[in-house]
Amino acid sequence: MTTPYTGPGLADDLQALGLRSGDIVLVHSSLRRIGRTEHGAATVVEGLRAVIGPAGTVVVPTFTAANSLSSSTYRKRIQGMTQSEIAAFRETMPGFDAATTPSDGMGAVAEWVRRTPGARRSTHPQTSLAASGPLAAALTRDHPLTCHLGESSPLGRLYRLDARILLLGVGFESCTAFHLGEYRLPDPPLRRYDCVVAHGRQAGGEPGRQWLSFEDVALDDGDFAYLGAWLEHRPSDTGASIVRCGLVGGGIARLLPMAHSVDLAVEWFKEHRTAGGGSAGDRIPFIGPPG
Repeated sequence: MTTPYTGPGLADDLQALGLRSGDIVLVHSSLRRIGRTEHGAATVVEGLRAVIGPAGTVVVPTFTAANSLSSSTYRKRIQGMTQSEIAAFRETMPGFDAATTPSDGMGAVAEWVRRTPGARRSTHPQTSLAASGPLAAALTRDHPLTCHLGESSPLGRLYRLDARILLLGVGFESCTAFHLGEYRLPDPPLRRYDCVVAHGRQAGGEPGRQWLSFEDVALDDGDFAYLGAWLEHRPSDTGASIVRCGLVGGGIARLLPMAHSVDLAVEWFKEHRTAGGGSAGDRIPFIGPPG
């Protein structure tokens, strides 16, 4: 059996990749692809914190794709059910609570950050983000229901704070920041979303639930891998690619500047997407495989 990766070893890899002290970093990860570590997800976060230090902030997606009536996750769960069975299933769907609801398919590292003492999580019932560090509260407060991943979401604040994106063992199809570019397109297509949230208490002390419907940009991650492949060939001011690539543990990792990448994504979308939106605008994003 191979020797497990350690926090200091992962920190060395992250420094070689270009991560620095004080960085604000949006992390997407697959623990499985990083490889066996001493203490699972805790070791990965240990390595991250060792590099960015006490002044740095780690941000992760803590999405809940199952809390939807149109996501691929929901559709898979109701496949083969009758209408009455679907109605009964909806009655059992738990209401989203930012303090207690686990993320869905975001991986072990994201869940570790979400549960870290002092971490903060935004309140969007489908596309929340969690953060740990001195900017956690400022980044996660006030996440409007009608702005999944736009200017008023934590992504908009990360853009304005010159954050960096770290893809650990996952590809560009997991790059949440590209969604911000969708909001910046002229007249982006809109669609309806539905979700259920925790709401007060019922008789007997059981948690209450409330269904919400709202309209927002029709999010589509179906072409993100192609966008990322193109982005890797875009030069920085020094002439090198804006995307830095290397090994972290046993997995391929990429580090890129968020603001520049989103700006380029907008231009790519304008050229490559057909009128009316992308290829799969009927689903909310499902970012990253489980670790």
